[in-house]
Amino acid sequence: MKTKVLLSVLLSVGALAQAETVTVYSARNEQLIKPLFDAYTRETGVQVRFVTGTEGALLARLKAEGANSPADMLLTVDAGNLWLAANQGVLKPVKSAVLESNIPAHLRDPNGEWFGLSVRARTMFYNKVRVQPASLSSYEDLADPKWKGRLCLRTSKKVYNQSLVAMLIAQHGEQKTEQIVRGWVANLATAPFSDDTAMLKAVAAGQCEVGIANTYYYGRMIAKEPNLPVGIFWANQKAGGVHVNVSGAGVTRHARNEKGAIRLIEWLSSNKAQNLYADKNMEYPANPKIKADSIVAGWGSFKPNLINVAKAGELQAQATKLMDRAGYK
Repeated sequence: MKTKVLLSVLLSVGALAQAETVTVYSARNEQLIKPLFDAYTRETGVQVRFVTGTEGALLARLKAEGANSPADMLLTVDAGNLWLAANQGVLKPVKSAVLESNIPAHLRDPNGEWFGLSVRARTMFYNKVRVQPASLSSYEDLADPKWKGRLCLRTSKKVYNQSLVAMLIAQHGEQKTEQIVRGWVANLATAPFSDDTAMLKAVAAGQCEVGIANTYYYGRMIAKEPNLPVGIFWANQKAGGVHVNVSGAGVTRHARNEKGAIRLIEWLSSNKAQNLYADKNMEYPANPKIKADSIVAGWGSFKPNLINVAKAGELQAQATKLMDRAGYK
């Protein structure tokens, strides 16, 4: 009898230990997420174990591990990647009144498999010496011949541009979007860049006059170079709104601590965590009740595109093929 009681106690202790640990697979860098998880542990006592890696590698790992995966939660960037994870069956739908209240509908999966936690706007940037902001208007307008030899872009191989084109397809249809992308290619001043930072440097140097990038890359640059001759312009304010994307999280299909993962995601969407999460990378809080960092807020307000960001994933393959046909490398 004593042996049975002892065994029962040990099992209860083991279950409690499991409940007090959440294991996260994260495509976000350690320096961005560790301060958050440390704060969560201080507040709740729950330990957060995390494994970092690239988006594709973590998805492959989750699929390979299946029911044996230790991961309770997947944290990654871009709605396209979140959609793919859900589509590949590694996430599970959850119902949370907290998340539905804190995260706007267009920034979360319609089936509740993932939720945006921070927002990045992919908008237009221009050389302040060579371009008057009044001459700028929209992503579509950058296909106009007046921008020939003046446009810089990041490579089409990166998911950020694939998501932008996917959202244009959602808004305009494939035929019109292909015309837009072909116009971009015709207007390029030079071959596409490997990353947004290099592209913004080219705009600053006058190698080109206008380009498209995520806002946080700009934030990182002006933090080091306050006099950078590059301005930010909020695209499509008269039609559609700025293309926005998210970093976000979902509960893994075989989570051993599903409730703990949900509580962690809820906390990440809360007042206490949103600025910690967004400010570290100069992003916008996904929770609209939370104000952005003063530097980010200083760029001014904008109207976002309200098409559900899940479309970035749903139409990603279509967008990739379209860019290839259009000669966008």
